[in-house]
Amino acid sequence: MGNEKQPSYINVDFFEDLTGDISQSPDAGVAEIGQRIKTLRKQKALSLAELSNLTGFDVDLLSRIENNEIQPQLGTLIKLSKALDSAFGRLVSGVGNKLYCITRRNEQKVISRSTSLKGRKHAYTYKSLAPEVKGRHMEALIVQLEENVDDDPSIHEGEEFIYVLDGQVSLKIGEDHFQLDPGDSAYYLSTTPHIIAAASGKATIIAVLYEGA
Repeated sequence: MGNEKQPSYINVDFFEDLTGDISQSPDAGVAEIGQRIKTLRKQKALSLAELSNLTGFDVDLLSRIENNEIQPQLGTLIKLSKALDSAFGRLVSGVGNKLYCITRRNEQKVISRSTSLKGRKHAYTYKSLAPEVKGRHMEALIVQLEENVDDDPSIHEGEEFIYVLDGQVSLKIGEDHFQLDPGDSAYYLSTTPHIIAAASGKATIIAVLYEGA
């Protein structure tokens, strides 16, 4: 009996304290993204109409993002960062000032509760894991996914890696559809249309996004 081998699968209960219920976390920083976008736009002397021409996003959508009526999804933020000549991480979690970052589990903070582009439903909530590193080109996040209702594909520059912590994840890449379980991961180029959501209920992933040069 003592010689029996234990299964080698990942015990996802280990991650319970790490992920928790993100929706119950404090909202500090959630409203800052819209203000950062607005500040950068004004620094570049761009009107909403000009930013609309650069990104392809409607003026009304951009106005609602700046006024925090809609929390933009990560793909939307990457497009905005390119148009504003700003680092993606600066929009997501602010300007860092350190060479490295150690983030304790009790120091993670919710930075956005993103909605679908149509603004009808929360798409996901995310925490930044390395907000203090200056000049970074990657953004590491813990993301709590909701079920997708608008079926809006995301396409933007860069690359993405995701690792499922709990729940089941629905991932569409181009014409292919995958269901990912805890312990599964995926790496894909963000220039391919993709949709990621909880297959049902909620799911939690680690996501690392590289915005591209």
